Amino acid sequence: MVNIDTVYQRVLAIANKEQRGYITPLEFNLLANQAQMIIFEQYFYDLDKVKKLEGDDSSFSDMTELIKNKLSFFSQVVPVVGGTTFPPNYRTGKIFLNGYEAKRMERNDIVNILDSTFHASGLAKNPVYVESEITGQDIQVFGAVGQVTAGVTVEIIAPPKKAEWGYDVIGEKALHNGSPGRTFHFELHASEETKLVLKILEQAGVIIEDPNVVQYANQKQIQTSQQEKQ
Repeated sequence: MVNIDTVYQRVLAIANKEQRGYITPLEFNLLANQAQMIIFEQYFYDLDKVKKLEGDDSSFSDMTELIKNKLSFFSQVVPVVGGTTFPPNYRTGKIFLNGYEAKRMERNDIVNILDSTFHASGLAKNPVYVESEITGQDIQVFGAVGQVTAGVTVEIIAPPKKAEWGYDVIGEKALHNGSPGRTFHFELHASEETKLVLKILEQAGVIIEDPNVVQYANQKQIQTSQQEKQ
């Protein structure tokens, strides 16, 4: 988790240098959530990219574990409604039946398995599923007794919750209010603090019409990216 007040103060310190401009709390909160989602969505792009490059190089495996670690906060295993409908989510992962991972299979193959008592019994510990053809449903899961409606769970990744720098206006000045229910910190991994600052600055430079801020943010992001790859 990243402290939102720390990020705001860093953003203001850089943006206000040489009196380049001021970013209001309302503007900051908007940009903060845009930045958080950009970084969050980049995880999936980076993970796919690393998986395609994976070989014997242990550095790729390390990078994969790092990204998965950053996503772990947003991941949980939850029930599938009626065994067919996913709960709200950003992405889904593995599907389970009574704790056993279900494998995706073609519908015709599943029908053939279920027609054989011997082979169908194997689905008790090796369940399978297909994408549902019924409107409003996501999947259909099959065990030893055929399609099941209970005991089905799915690994989901939920998006980060809205971040907000809470404040009270006193004497026409916005003062930070860090009380629970007023301030909501970033849910990203603590290591993302600098990226948040730079991503917010990049967007803020457009609002305060200062290309120097945008240029500064872009240069620092490039440096940060290069350091991570070393």
